[in-house]
Amino acid sequence: MKLSTRARYGLRALIDLGLHSEIETVSLQSIASRQKISVSYLEQLMALLKKAGIVTSSRGASGGYRLGRPAQEISVGDILRVLEGGLEAAVCPGNEDEGSCQGADLCVARYVWKRINDSINAAADSMTLYELIEESRRVQNNQ
Repeated sequence: MKLSTRARYGLRALIDLGLHSEIETVSLQSIASRQKISVSYLEQLMALLKKAGIVTSSRGASGGYRLGRPAQEISVGDILRVLEGGLEAAVCPGNEDEGSCQGADLCVARYVWKRINDSINAAADSMTLYELIEESRRVQNNQ
């Protein structure tokens, strides 16, 4: 499975947002500047994340973005699913709806795809945005 720039940049933007939004909202321009991501691309990512409730925004002179809920409650899996549409490394019709694959009863390979997909989801769901924010703080403090 290969994550797109949408997932990589979105995760970086959310870590940045978590680091800088404790006191006030954060502008997309400031995130873009720190993370070297175009503002227009960030707007697209934030629209998806806002729709999912991961971020909130406010308008006006002091407007910007904040996390929509505590970072401890946002898993990496939540973020990646919003930005990627899913985390499946392989889609197997035999693991989906009943009867959608004629050979599912005899196919052993479908168990491989299911275990891989389950492992990816478990790994992504076990990490929180809070952990990544704290790790980022540790890295910055050690420089």
